[in-house]
This record gives sequence, structure tokens and C-alpha cells, in this order.
Amino acid sequence: MHRTDGSSSVWISVVFLLLDCYLEAVFGHLSYSISEEVDRGTFVGNIARDLNLNVQELETRIFQIVAGSKTKYFEVNLKTGALYVNERIDREELCGDEAKCSLNVEAVINNPLKLYRFEIIILDVNDNSPSFPKTLISMNISENTATGAKFPMTPAEDSDVGKNSVNTYKLSQNNYFALVTHKLDSVALELVLQKALDREKQAVVKLVLTAIDGGTPAKSGSMTILVNVLDINDNAPVFTQTLYKATVYENAKIGTSIITVNATDMDAGQNGEVIYSFSEMGRGKQTNLFEIDKITGTITNKKNVDFEENNAFEIRVQASDGAPSPLTSHSKLLIEVLDVNDNAPEITVTSLLNTVKEDASIGTAIALVSVFDKDGGRNGMVNCDISNNVPFKLESNYKNYYSIVVDGPLDREKAPHYNISITAVDEGSPPLSSTSVILVHVSDVNDNKPHFSESTINIFIKENSPTGAVIKTVSADDEDTDQNGKVSYSLLQDNRNSLPLSSMININSETGDIISLQSFNHEELKTFQFKVQATDSGVPPLSSNVTVKVLILDENDNNPTILAPYSEHGSVNSETIPYSAEAGYFVAKIRAVDADSGYNALLSYHLSEPKGNNLFRIGTSTGEIRTKRRMSNNDLKTHPLVVLVSDNGEPSLSATVSIEVMVVESTADVQTKFRHVPIKEDSFSDLNLYLLIAIVSVCVIFLLSLISLIAVRCHRTDGTFSRYSAPMITTHPDGSWSYSKATQQYDVCFSSDTLKSDVVVFPAPFPPADAELISINGGDTFTRTQTLPNKEKVRHR
Repeated sequence: MHRTDGSSSVWISVVFLLLDCYLEAVFGHLSYSISEEVDRGTFVGNIARDLNLNVQELETRIFQIVAGSKTKYFEVNLKTGALYVNERIDREELCGDEAKCSLNVEAVINNPLKLYRFEIIILDVNDNSPSFPKTLISMNISENTATGAKFPMTPAEDSDVGKNSVNTYKLSQNNYFALVTHKLDSVALELVLQKALDREKQAVVKLVLTAIDGGTPAKSGSMTILVNVLDINDNAPVFTQTLYKATVYENAKIGTSIITVNATDMDAGQNGEVIYSFSEMGRGKQTNLFEIDKITGTITNKKNVDFEENNAFEIRVQASDGAPSPLTSHSKLLIEVLDVNDNAPEITVTSLLNTVKEDASIGTAIALVSVFDKDGGRNGMVNCDISNNVPFKLESNYKNYYSIVVDGPLDREKAPHYNISITAVDEGSPPLSSTSVILVHVSDVNDNKPHFSESTINIFIKENSPTGAVIKTVSADDEDTDQNGKVSYSLLQDNRNSLPLSSMININSETGDIISLQSFNHEELKTFQFKVQATDSGVPPLSSNVTVKVLILDENDNNPTILAPYSEHGSVNSETIPYSAEAGYFVAKIRAVDADSGYNALLSYHLSEPKGNNLFRIGTSTGEIRTKRRMSNNDLKTHPLVVLVSDNGEPSLSATVSIEVMVVESTADVQTKFRHVPIKEDSFSDLNLYLLIAIVSVCVIFLLSLISLIAVRCHRTDGTFSRYSAPMITTHPDGSWSYSKATQQYDVCFSSDTLKSDVVVFPAPFPPADAELISINGGDTFTRTQTLPNKEKVRHR
């Protein structure tokens, strides 16, 4: 190709055509025209103005050219709205010899999504010269050829179209031939013999045929024709038809017979034998697909015929006789190729969004789909749909152009991506189909709160645990991803909580480790609670809370304390008893308390006296010192006793008190710091009244407890006591009884054979790791009965 020089060869014409707005979706479109071979960047038109779009919105709404051809010949300046040439345009390369050459271009703009279609007509410039298939041909013409004989010539070809194509032909000046041009569907050239040839005068006639196009300036091409004048063979073969027509199906088997042509020669012998062939004039690549039997004139295909490449062929057939200087005649053959459904639809997808948010609204467009079938007629009609069950659908835009839009709610936590299967089926018989799979990723939005597996978390920690220990690790799950699923932990401040939580505990914001900042004392604080908040890192952040209950378990860290009147440290207390005291005579009562709880506060009393002296005993649970037998003459007058008070902890802690018991002759001399022995009178003393009230109260509590226990056992449902062990009541031989339950335990000590009685209640820690019961046997020994542990495991730190 040659590029036209001068400013007159580069011109731009812009045509704007806007049809009725109601038919725009189907028929209306913009139309521009531009010459081929213009420079890159050449202005085509202001598409923003022609489409009534705001130039300032082109960039934000992502206006772009999305379809048209494989090469992106045009581009849009998003700042000015100008449509300009982006690549070199060669009309002959794009459209060949078609009279009209145009490109259908599509553009799309988002928010909201809208598709525009417009046509750009490529105008031809005279950049190609006419050319003949051959620059030199030879013709054999008998000398007795009659004047007026016609010899067809191969027309020149010009890649340009319109007025730039071949316009006229000129034949060099000669004495024998004239050029005749026939303009019907196509230009036909014929050399007409105007004067009889005389081989003896001129054996060879040299002609020059020139083709001139209609461009400005005009271009031309020429071909040399050598006419060999032959001696007499005065009859040429004659075809039965001047025009033959035939049809053949594409993909027909090689060697399929298409048509048989027939010509006859009136000459006899060798001059009358007819030989068939394809004419060299007009012979192109189409004749490479076919061959003709030179004897029979049968035409067959020697290669595969494809309707999509060429749907018709025009072939020149010639018949020559067998004379040494053969005569020939010509006929035209038109072969029509019939289409078969041998091409599956082609699917092209242009993605608009790399990912789609899971909260995308219904109707959001994510991709454009175009479908094309090379076949013609019904074989080229295509139906397109999404074949699998996904929350997307196809919306038709124009003919075989579709948009993939959201058709249902998306949830990334359930489906992080979708494989959309698009199936296109043509209407051929049998139908052909193709499938394209598009992978669409769903991006996360912060729509899930962190979730704790428990609504309340119980933490069991022993008192006196070291500071800085991790007492519990809380964890919350967030189904979101990345920052939306990254959870941080914090303590939730509560103004109603009077405890200084910030000085007691801390929480690691990343791991959820709850750390103690101080050592806890069960005697000062038995339980406290607070809330932990889990917050994700989304925008806006979402959070959830969990209540944490800290239960401080008691440790045996307090020694028993002796109560008055025997509480003086390091002193020896004295008591007196009469010599006439009977067995079981009340000497003294040791009372002690323990600041611990539960079994750590359950006290037992033991008596230590000199060897060989077995005069006194002490109630292990009551602390009452009594005589075992009557006095004898061998007994000492002074008896030093050491009372050991021990708790039930592990290890056990204890305290001691020393008592010196002196034996006197008369009961009048008996004195004690603890009491005066009352004289048995008939009158009812205040002490007896208090004792009676205490006895009645204990009996009522016992009966109510027993009734409640029976009622609960009769009416409770399964699992009522699943958390803790069943309550137990044990009565001791010395008149005391104990009541044990998982939530709390009481030991009530009572002695019926003393002048003074004490009711001592020992509360157990709440809630206990294990429910235990201490039963006191008649021999003043301890038996521990341990009930089944509750299901919640105590965590020790």
C-alpha cells in the first residue's frame, strides 16, 4: 500500500445520527466516519457531547470501550470526551473488497451501568494501484478467426473501493483488436477482433492493456498480451451453456462430484477432440479447491470447502480442441456452498468487576458477555443462558450481547466464590453448544460479630496465687476475614462495679489471656465478675460481650484461734474439779474459730495429758473436757493438760492451749474462769431457757431441711442436681449433726448432756470443687465421705 501525500489525502468526517430515544436500545446508534491511514490520535468526534454525558463523570464512572474488534482502533480521552484513533487503520485489511467498511464499537459506563453502541465507517483513500494477476500473457488465435470474435480478459484488481477502484481500461493502439468493457454485476473485459488476422503478415501481435482507477490523482497498472496467430483450425469447441450453476455442502468429502460441463467441436479428428481445463484468466485461489477431469469435464473438490471462508465461487472453464494450434471456448461456472452446522458458538466475556461485595445489590453488573456463531441462517442463531444454580443471571442488552448481574443475596461466609457456567446453544440440527466458566470472587464486608462459645465463663482460682499468672484465656470467633475477622479483647468498664478491676486483672488484647495483677484472699473477696468485650477490626467495628465470673477458692492459710477465756498467748489456764466428781463431769469447754472456709475451718479437738493418767477426755467436735471416771486415791491433785485444736485442711494447721486442772475436796472451792457451776434448783434459769430455745430452733431447722429434701427428691426433674452433688445429713453419736450440699455445707454441733451448748456453723466455699462430708463416729474419730464431684473442673493456678 501507498500512503497518500498532502493534506487533501487525510480528512476526517464526523456523522452524528440519533434515532428516536424509545428505539435506541434496538436500532438507535451513533455513526462516525473517518478515512483509513490517518495518524494516531486523529480526532473522530466528541462522544461525550453526542451521548449527552457529563465530561466530568467519564473518569469516575469508568467510561471505556469494551468491544468492537480484537485490535483497539479507537480510544476515548476521559478528560475531554474526545474519541480518537488509537491504531493504524487499513480499510482493505479490515473489510477487503466490500463496498461499505464499518466497525461496530461498544462503550460502557458504570453507576448506573449503561451500554452504548455506535458505528464508525472507514472511508477509502486511493492508496492502491490496479494490478493484473499476470503482467504477461500469451494468446493463440487462428488466422482464420472471424472478425468480431471475442476473447475474455482477466480484469485488473484494485483493493480500493468506490471511485478509487478500477474505473477505465485502455488498450494500446493496434490494427486488429479493440477492447470492449461490460459492466454488469462485475466488469467483464473482452478483446474483439475487428480485422482478420494474417499470420503471413504478422505472426505475433503485442498489446498493452492498461487499467486506470478513479482516484485523484489516478493510479494505473498494465498487462502485456502476446497474441500468437495460428494456422487454420477454424472451429472452436462450443459449450452447451454459457453459464453453469452448481451447489455443494461445506465439508463435503474430498473428490465429491459437483457438476459436469460439456462442449462440442465440429471439427474432425484431432481438431475435434475437446480437452477441459480451468482458464488461466481469472484463476485465483478458489480454483485451488477444485479440479476438472480434462476428458469428461467433471468438476470435483480436491480440498475441504468451508462456508465460513467463502460461500460462493466463480470459475472460468475452458474447452480446447486437440489441434496443434488448439481453439478454445470459455464458460462461467458458479458454485454455491451450502452451510452445515459445524461451528459451535463462541463466548467472549469482559469482566467489569474483579470481585463483588457480598452486600452487592440485586442488579449489579459484573461482566459483559458476547456470543458469536460463524454459521449462517438458523445455524448461526444462538440462545445463551447460565446453566448452573448461582445467584446471578443474564440480561440481554442487544442481540447476542448480555450482562451478568447479581440476582440474589451473596454471603461470603457460605460461598467465597462462584463458578458461573454460561452455555450458548445454536439452533442448528443437530444443535451445537459451548460453555464458558467465569470465576467470580465474593469480597468480605463486616457483617458478623465476634462470637463467644459461652455466655458466661466461670474461672476458679486459688487464693494466694502468684501475681501475673494467666488465669483464663478467652476466645471469640469471627466468621469474617482479614481485618473484619481480626478480634481484639478488652475489659468492659461498668460503673456499677465498685471493685478496682484495673488493679486486679488485665487482659491481653491480642491473645485474650486474662492476667491477675494481685494475689487474692478468699477471706476478703470470695467472688467477683466482670465483662470482656471482643471487637473486630472492621469499619464500623462490631463487638460482643461475655460475662466472666471469678470464684476464689479457699486455701488453708489461717491457724485456728482460741476464743476467750483461754485466748491468752503463752499463759496457763487453770480449772478446778471436786474430788467427788463422777464420770462425765464437765471440766471446761474450749472454743476456737478459723478464718478459713469449709473443711479448712472444720475444727477438731484433741487432749494431751501425762502418761499413765487417763482421767480426762475431750469432745473432738465440741471441745468439752470431761472426766472419764471417778477419782481415786492414786490420782494426782494437779493435772496439766494441753488441748490441740486442728483444722481439717491439707496440710492441717493447729493451735494449742494449756489448762491445769486442780482437784479440790469440796465443791464450794471449785472455780473456773469460764463458768460457775450452777446449783441444781427447782427454778428454771435463764440459761435453761436459752438452751431450750436453741434446741427447739435446731429441731425446727432440721425438720424443715428434711421436708425440703424429700420434696425436692420427689418433684425435681432430671438434671436438677446435675451441677452439684446431692445433699447429705449425718447425725453424730454425741448429739451433733451435719448438713452438706454442693453449694454450701453446715456442721451443727450440739451436746445434750452439758449445761452449756454451742451451735457452730461452718460455711463451705462457694462453689466448691468437690462436695465432702465429715461424719463423726462414736469413737471420736473422723471419717471423710466424699460425694461425686460436680462436672465443672476447678482450674488451679
